Amino acid sequence: MTKWPYMDVAVTLPVNQSFVYAVPDFLADSCMPGMRVLVPFGRRRVTGYILSGRHDSGGYTAKKILDVLDDHPLFPENEIAFFKWVSHYYIHPLGDTIKAALPAGLDRRDVACLFATKEGKTALDTGILNPIEAKIIDMTDKKQGAGRNQVIQAVNTVSVRSVIRKMESRGLISVFAVLKKEVASVRREKFISPGPFAPDPDKKLSQKRLQILSIVARKKEISLSALKSRVPTAPNLLKFLEADKLVTITLRRVFRDPLGDPVEPDTPPELTSEQAQVVDTVRTNREKGFVPYLLSGVTSSGKTEVYMRLAADAVSQGRSAIVLVPEIALISQTERRFRARFGEKIAVIHSMLTHGERLDQWRRIVTGRISIVIGARSAVFAPVEKPGIIIVDEEHDGSYKQETGLRYNARDVAVVRARMANCPVVLGSATPSVQTFHNVRSGRFQQLSLHHRVNNSPLPKITLVDLRKYKEARAVERIITPELARAIRSCLEKGNQALIFLNRRGFASFPACNACDKPLHCRYCDVTMTFHLGQNLYKCHLCGFCLPENTACPACGKKKIRNFGFGTEKIETMLKTMFPDARLARMDQDTTTKKGSALSLLKSIRNRTVDIIVGTQMLAKGHDFPAITLVGVICADLSMNLPDFRAGERTFQLLAQVAGRAGRGDAPGTVIMQTYTPDHFTIESSRRQDYIEFFNHEIPFRKALKYPPFSRLIQVKISGKDKDKTAQHARQVADMLAFLTGCSDKDTPSEVEILGPIEAPIQRISSRFRWQLLIKGTSFNRISLLVRTMQQHPDIRKIKNTAINIDVDPYSLM
Repeated sequence: MTKWPYMDVAVTLPVNQSFVYAVPDFLADSCMPGMRVLVPFGRRRVTGYILSGRHDSGGYTAKKILDVLDDHPLFPENEIAFFKWVSHYYIHPLGDTIKAALPAGLDRRDVACLFATKEGKTALDTGILNPIEAKIIDMTDKKQGAGRNQVIQAVNTVSVRSVIRKMESRGLISVFAVLKKEVASVRREKFISPGPFAPDPDKKLSQKRLQILSIVARKKEISLSALKSRVPTAPNLLKFLEADKLVTITLRRVFRDPLGDPVEPDTPPELTSEQAQVVDTVRTNREKGFVPYLLSGVTSSGKTEVYMRLAADAVSQGRSAIVLVPEIALISQTERRFRARFGEKIAVIHSMLTHGERLDQWRRIVTGRISIVIGARSAVFAPVEKPGIIIVDEEHDGSYKQETGLRYNARDVAVVRARMANCPVVLGSATPSVQTFHNVRSGRFQQLSLHHRVNNSPLPKITLVDLRKYKEARAVERIITPELARAIRSCLEKGNQALIFLNRRGFASFPACNACDKPLHCRYCDVTMTFHLGQNLYKCHLCGFCLPENTACPACGKKKIRNFGFGTEKIETMLKTMFPDARLARMDQDTTTKKGSALSLLKSIRNRTVDIIVGTQMLAKGHDFPAITLVGVICADLSMNLPDFRAGERTFQLLAQVAGRAGRGDAPGTVIMQTYTPDHFTIESSRRQDYIEFFNHEIPFRKALKYPPFSRLIQVKISGKDKDKTAQHARQVADMLAFLTGCSDKDTPSEVEILGPIEAPIQRISSRFRWQLLIKGTSFNRISLLVRTMQQHPDIRKIKNTAINIDVDPYSLM
């Protein structure tokens, strides 16, 4: 290993460059690219990532690395170029990009902590402090110090920062930098094995100690946790046994296993002719290296089996496979099928794992113990050294787009990573995104098709029910029409399962005052609250603010709030009344917050311990439940009229996907789709389950309006707590972009179009006022450079207390 005197390091701060640090002699053997280091930055200590070694400091006096935080690189050296591309493309700092890619909880840095001084405690006891000062002293004294940000959030007043500064100058508190430790860490466990000596026959041992020695002798080696389950007092007794050298205790690292219940190994089924043709095409083109494919086909056409064959082919070549799945709930099904085929060769990565579990999975991958990685969008960054294939299932799904921090699209990033690794990438979907299908039509992607279901069962029959006919009907029939009710009863009588779909959770979505007619709005967001019957609360689905069920109207003060509208919770309640003998389950964000709850619900559906499942889009895609023969869509129009050019595309995809859950077994499927717009081409294409028809209707609108795929978009989001200043800063950003556009492109100004600034459709979220601009252009390099130049302009950098966030290729314009 080459010993470098200097290292190029990316720090976890919002800076757009890397920095050179000197390697002290005692760390010369420890520093390698891909490792974390603790480095000084100004007056702070922060985490950095080693990018490469250097022979010189570039003419600057380099500060020294303080410590190396890893015993093994967290990512392979060949992934650094990939991280740099992601950072540049999404206009995001490199250090923060790497931090977002790695398991959470690995950041070490100095944080400002407040400590109550002796003078501050005395002032609190004598009662001379004002309420805010008293609360700060009380917090810092009880907790023996508290983080400054923690205090600011707890006190939650505009002047809290100035109060802290004045208290520090008066000597009431002291402020120190404290090194924050990483949340995620490796797990070590004690293992017990027989010691060098046998028990002394003249020395009498208790029955518990003899029992421990017997278990250890029989097992040869056993973990302390396993031994404790048999002998609860083992931890105390082992001290004496070790002192007498009757046992040996060693501390060893162990991996936390996040995988589900054991699964029986499967036998690969015989491929259909269509599946075999797809697999053969990818295998034949293997020598070409990078080839992007779109695997399109009807629902239940056997795409997962194709994925497993392609993954097996990559593993047989000594390479690895990355399989991306959009929903965490869907990972369980995919993981079980892959584990049945590949055993313990797989790892899973997603946000529902604990910090420690995810770190363990990550280390197993980076050390080469794993051949196949399955996960949600973050798995695209898995530290696989030699990817042989990258698969993106349900590539159209919006879940692949990260909406905070590093705003990347895992589908697009997967294509770039495959290109850098020179391996094929397969994007699979029964309802491809318009962007991806346009890439096929333009020759950039190669299409692979599966036109028939695996068991040759027909696609479900879809019936549209016009909700306009039931405007004057009873309340129940306006939501669950007689046609849907009859279909549910018929389904239950045949012993099958029904899935009732509504992409809106809660009990009542529009509470309003019966006295003054004003809707019940969130105190901190510009949206109405939603009533949740199970918790007896009104909730804001954006910021989490809650109000009790008996709350008074904020406008008139009267307790006359009535609950209008409906959500999955209300649908569940109505179905329980209509079908009292049926077993019901509801799957939405409210019922799947606890770890393992989603898996438990899916297992109950698979084991047929429920008859009717009410769910949101969590159940709309990818799941394979053969006993579901009926899908009922409560309202097909919910997302159609959102102020977003992709609203029709999303609606079609959602309806086609949820319809595809019906009839996947031996019995034929039926779909009842309730709608107010049965003649709309999106609804009609969904009824026909004809993606080509939808695409041919949609693409002319995109072309006429110059929206993707005929242009590139970058969204600039401006938010702040001061309404007037936020609006002012939004106009300042827009003026700067207009100025730079005029300077850089006087001859062809029409190639770049700036839309806005305008208030966001939801103007306030979590007390922050929101504005946005949209930069549209045919050349991505041109609009990307424009945004970078704006971002770095001194006038823009002066803006304080207003956040300016960049979203490249925005998925949602809300």
